[in-house]
Amino acid sequence: MGLVIMFVCVCRAVTDKDIDKAVQQHGCCSMRDLRNALGVATQCGRCALTAKEVLNDSLAKVARDIPGAA
Repeated sequence: MGLVIMFVCVCRAVTDKDIDKAVQQHGCCSMRDLRNALGVATQCGRCALTAKEVLNDSLAKVARDIPGAA
């Protein structure tokens, strides 16, 4: 089975994998960080709720990977 990628922000062509990378490699931990790094929710804004959900999922993954966290 191939890699599944979901576009979160069509206006800025941002995928869920882009958000994962922003969290893991660049330390993004808020919607403000994502807006600054990727431009998420800066055009039409329809992606804001989904972007927040993906951000929260990405942050939870990072927390699970830290021994003694969460």
